[in-house]
Amino acid sequence: MPSLIDLRRRIRAVKNTEKITKAMKTVSASKLRRAQERIMGARPFAREMQRVLYGLLTGIDVVAHPLLAPPDPGSSASALLIVITADKGLCGGFNSALLRRATAYVQDADNEVALALVGRKGRDFFRRRKMDVRYEEVNIFNDLQYIHAQAVAEMAIQQFTGNQVSSVHLLYNEFKSVIQQNVVVEQLLPIPRLTPSEDGTEMLAEYLFEPSSDQIFQTLLPQHVEVQIFRALLESAAAEHAARMTAMDAATRNAGEMIDSLTLHMNKVRQATITRELIEVVSGAQAL
Repeated sequence: MPSLIDLRRRIRAVKNTEKITKAMKTVSASKLRRAQERIMGARPFAREMQRVLYGLLTGIDVVAHPLLAPPDPGSSASALLIVITADKGLCGGFNSALLRRATAYVQDADNEVALALVGRKGRDFFRRRKMDVRYEEVNIFNDLQYIHAQAVAEMAIQQFTGNQVSSVHLLYNEFKSVIQQNVVVEQLLPIPRLTPSEDGTEMLAEYLFEPSSDQIFQTLLPQHVEVQIFRALLESAAAEHAARMTAMDAATRNAGEMIDSLTLHMNKVRQATITRELIEVVSGAQAL
């Protein structure tokens, strides 16, 4: 049976842990509010840009652009998977779910898969497994800016247009709510050509382009890639804060329950010690 001193030390340690988890929950809640505002502002623009782009592509028979070129069936080039994880832990199953999905994607792929890793957790995980890593980026979520998405997009476009990879996919956690985040895999390159029925948009009137359609798509398609990557980064940031807030809330509740249990056990031990001492005193008095 542990002594009173051991129980007091353990209660004090759990109380200190409870203070830390409570503070982390508060910080994550504050960051989540800002992250939600950013993602709610970015989603409409990204989705509308995607809708307009698909609408333009369905209204044009041929658009000669390397970002639209389908992969060569006989090509031996690897596929590129951009994995967006967190830089820190203590966020429940946020990172583990992503890493399991990424591992399964690599194992189930028909061709070789190269990786572009955004986030320290993903980088450390795959570095130990000696995977084909083409790109690494860490410590961007403390001050996430559009320039970070531009850097990732530039790398993906260079890999794809240089025929070093046959396709590019995004894997990230999509923010649904505070208690729900979904692991999503999206095709980024080649930019898919969807029919109006697949995209959910109606076919609009015939377009007149000024300047030419080639010049417009030369600017619009790379920007579309940047916007979709930036949206995925914002989704991941919001999902991370939500997962950490939920995990720290559960840890705080568990710490409180453990403190109550240890306090009850300590009181029982102390009561037993006092009772034993009283019995010894009474027994000694009777013996005299």
